Amino acid sequence: MADAHADDDPAQPPQDPAQLLQDFVNTLDIDSGTEGIASPADLAGWLAGRGLVPPGTAADPADLSTAITLREGLREAMAAHHGPQEADFPGELDDALSALPLRIGLTGPRPALVPLDPPPTAAAGLARIAAAIMDTAAAGTWPRLKVCQEGTCRWAFLDTSKNRSRSWCSMRTCGNRTKTRAYRARNRP
Repeated sequence: MADAHADDDPAQPPQDPAQLLQDFVNTLDIDSGTEGIASPADLAGWLAGRGLVPPGTAADPADLSTAITLREGLREAMAAHHGPQEADFPGELDDALSALPLRIGLTGPRPALVPLDPPPTAAAGLARIAAAIMDTAAAGTWPRLKVCQEGTCRWAFLDTSKNRSRSWCSMRTCGNRTKTRAYRARNRP
């Protein structure tokens, strides 16, 4: 499945909030079983690598637990974007969001969620990820953030199709797998 995700370079800072959310959800590659934030140190490194916390910021097991809950909640919320637009956030995501240091900021062109900065912590970095949800909603990209419907993949992607109907991260791999399975199932004796 590496070819489907070849364009995703985690060493590059995200260009926009949608990319940040996509990259965060994709810290777990379900297809290969690769966990990008397996330890508190991995989480701290990932957050620092994206400029969400200063280098050297520490994370603890509670931060890692919150990060994984946030990530998997976001994955489920993105999966819901394939269905009715009234879908609710998963309860675990709501719990993770409520634990993050955020406030509403009224500076700028619109109200926004703003992380409480001092002191620099992993929780503040996770709060920046949570704030990106509101930024993508304001930009209109939130409902276009989806996860691949191939059950063995669940890779996050931004649906840029005109009618917002894209189902797979890559037609080349996951779309082909799904269509091949369906074809074989229809043609079994």
